[in-house]
Amino acid sequence: GTLFLDEIGELPLEAQVKLLRAVQDGEIEVMGAPRAQKVNVRLISATNKDLIAEVKAARFREDLYYRLNVFPITIPALRRRKEDVPFLARAFAERFSAEQRLPRTMTLGAGALALLTAFDWPGNIRQLENAIYRAIILAEGTELTEKDFPQILAQIPGGLSQDKFWSGVSGLSDSLAEASAAQRSQERPELAFIDRLPAPRVEERHSAAVDNIIVSVDHSGDVRRLAEIEEELIRFALKFYRGQMSQVARKLGIGRSTLYRKLKDYGIDPDDPQKNAA
Repeated sequence: GTLFLDEIGELPLEAQVKLLRAVQDGEIEVMGAPRAQKVNVRLISATNKDLIAEVKAARFREDLYYRLNVFPITIPALRRRKEDVPFLARAFAERFSAEQRLPRTMTLGAGALALLTAFDWPGNIRQLENAIYRAIILAEGTELTEKDFPQILAQIPGGLSQDKFWSGVSGLSDSLAEASAAQRSQERPELAFIDRLPAPRVEERHSAAVDNIIVSVDHSGDVRRLAEIEEELIRFALKFYRGQMSQVARKLGIGRSTLYRKLKDYGIDPDDPQKNAA
């Protein structure tokens, strides 16, 4: 069968020793049994911690780490894939509507989707799930609005009513972005909100352009390597668009998978783009 171990990074060192023996030898000790018992399972583990850092800090066994790290899958935080928020929100709304035996499936209005997509969700999907559940329990109508998420609304400065929340709209003036947004609005209305996420204002863009000119030649007067300029541009885009990965990839004209690969190749931390910069 398959055994899923959640929050593997929280496992005490004493338990890590026993898990290592089970993974390495394929045996477990059952309480009261005279001898070890052979097991054959597919092991899947998950954690939100940086296990490499945990190994260096002697909080996680290095040998166990390499035993478990056979086929790693990195799932980006929800704040880096905001285009998933509308789909997840609707899925949770359908599920909780069925669980609460509501006569009709609760829907989400435009304001609610805009609010949920704009929020950074530090608690990731679980926080979004709990927010939808709470809203459905307390909702009075058949459609959720931004007023049904007071705790989320309170954490966005000015809420949705202030002009500064939508200040990023004026920044999307190039024809490619407008065409892409128009097409997305027609085909997938729930994705239209992504293009209205907060971005630097126009005046901020001007100052940023002045202060962040990418130089084409090095100190010796030679043309710089393409990889150096690419890395610098990616770092700048991450800072400019505040880590919104979909927007960064779209503006750079590359796919998200390509962007993630380049982040790994250049050792760029999306949450701190200037970290370890040359």
